[in-house]
Amino acid sequence: MAASEFDLVIRNGTVVDGSGGERFCGDIAVRNGRIAAVGRFSGKGVEEIDATDRVVTPGFVDIHTHYDGHATWTNLLEPSSQHGVTTVVTGNCGVGFAPCRAADRDGLIRLMEGVEDIPEPVMAQGLPWNWQSFPDYLDALEQRQFDIDVATQIPHAPLRVFVMGERALQRDPATQADVAAMQALVQEAIGAGALGFSTSRSLNHKASDGTITPSYAAASDELAGIARGLKRDGRGVLQFISDFDDLDSEFAIVRRMARESGRPLSLSLLQMPNAPGRWRDVLDRVEEARAAGEPIRTQVCGRPVGVMMGLDLSANPYRDCAAYREVAGLKGTARRAALTEPERKSRLLAEFEAARSAAPVPFTRQYSMMYEFDSVPDYEPGADQTIAARAAASGVSPSELLYDVLVERSGVIYIPAANYDGNSMAAIRTMLAHPASVLGLGDGGAHCGLICDASLTTHMLARWADRGAAGCHGEGMMSLEQVVHSLTARTAETVGLTDRGRIAPGLRADFNVIDIDRIGLHRPEAIGDLPGGASRIGQRASGYDATIVAGEVTRRGGIHTGALPGRLVRGSQLQLH
Repeated sequence: MAASEFDLVIRNGTVVDGSGGERFCGDIAVRNGRIAAVGRFSGKGVEEIDATDRVVTPGFVDIHTHYDGHATWTNLLEPSSQHGVTTVVTGNCGVGFAPCRAADRDGLIRLMEGVEDIPEPVMAQGLPWNWQSFPDYLDALEQRQFDIDVATQIPHAPLRVFVMGERALQRDPATQADVAAMQALVQEAIGAGALGFSTSRSLNHKASDGTITPSYAAASDELAGIARGLKRDGRGVLQFISDFDDLDSEFAIVRRMARESGRPLSLSLLQMPNAPGRWRDVLDRVEEARAAGEPIRTQVCGRPVGVMMGLDLSANPYRDCAAYREVAGLKGTARRAALTEPERKSRLLAEFEAARSAAPVPFTRQYSMMYEFDSVPDYEPGADQTIAARAAASGVSPSELLYDVLVERSGVIYIPAANYDGNSMAAIRTMLAHPASVLGLGDGGAHCGLICDASLTTHMLARWADRGAAGCHGEGMMSLEQVVHSLTARTAETVGLTDRGRIAPGLRADFNVIDIDRIGLHRPEAIGDLPGGASRIGQRASGYDATIVAGEVTRRGGIHTGALPGRLVRGSQLQLH
């Protein structure tokens, strides 16, 4: 026997194995990127990690991201990989970049810019466009290396444009021949390794020129016809997003897709401020469908979904003010110095108040919805912490307080726009506890300057897991085992990734070694690492001693080690039963 029997051994950890079962103390051995042994054994590793007083979990599987473009231009899929995620699934919400003919590239860029807030110059400079078909796109990704694994879905919008051309952009109905062509291309994509098919019927999903996503025009016959393409080989999943304004007709489409494909379908579920009770109606319909044997789940978010505002972020509240535009080209401290000039400050506040006089006032200009993020961000602030309430309590104007936060303190404003009606987490807790629910909606890679919900995985541990000695025993807490299960085995199984998400011999050797008492989030910040130096929102975490992908340590203390063991995951071999 060689001096070292294993490539890596994690010793003396508290193992939370992803199954939902009770934690146990033990060791984990890795050989050739797979888990070789779990428990107690004498074999040594080339590398050993002492996990005494640490929690060891499977790597987290995030099934709702938008790294479709990022995976073609960067090796580090941050911020997801900074938050214990070791596998991401892209191609959600019906948007992406394949299949695509050269003539349609600009249109898909405009769509992604509008729907997912990825700047057009970033995509124009970053995308290599070394593909046309979806299998071509997978082949291009397979040549690349990442810090985590990447799996894909084929999105409806580029598929529809690929088949229908200008008729798709005009949102014309698909003919039977169009549907047959789309169905065949979906079968081809899944055969090549796509995990499934995604579509959007949300009016909120618009290109940067204001046009609605081409998939919105798809009628029930088109979506059912595409869905039937998954039935032939019994592979693949469906992902669906809708506003559910017409609940009866929209959910009829959902059920038809699930029935005619026979495949699992997940739909996005949020508590929206304009209809705060609708989520419950959608969930009731899901329960009815599941009772009839239809495999439908909801993708839910474990915290309010909100927009962040700051001088360096996409949602800069002063962007349209002339007093700001005059100095917008200055950088950092020079811009802030110019904004603090008394005359400019006076003009800026006056212009912003004048802009707020327009009716209706956008939610990004409503002081009653704005909260300041401290160094440790609070995702469930009380109503007394709004800019409006704090200004009233301190005897200053809301515009003065907002200016103080954004300019004087270089701060970040948080606006929880969904999942937080009445400053209550009750809806979120009900969604999380429902047997039909699975964690999703982190949107890593999207909304680059607006949100950073890719940190949801860390938030789930910090907010919802009863961490014992860490003193977290708040209302609605779940066991650590439940939370880890929701981040690992449950998400992996939802999309058919049956080779990961649990700590058991033979499975993928993806892990996190966590100081659970220290797990937490830092305040979001602007990071200029997109193509061309454009900024995105990043967010660091505390508490991750190590993240391991395919048996290689990719991060220590949150810092990338330089290892790039992540690869494209082709899912065509994986079947759900």
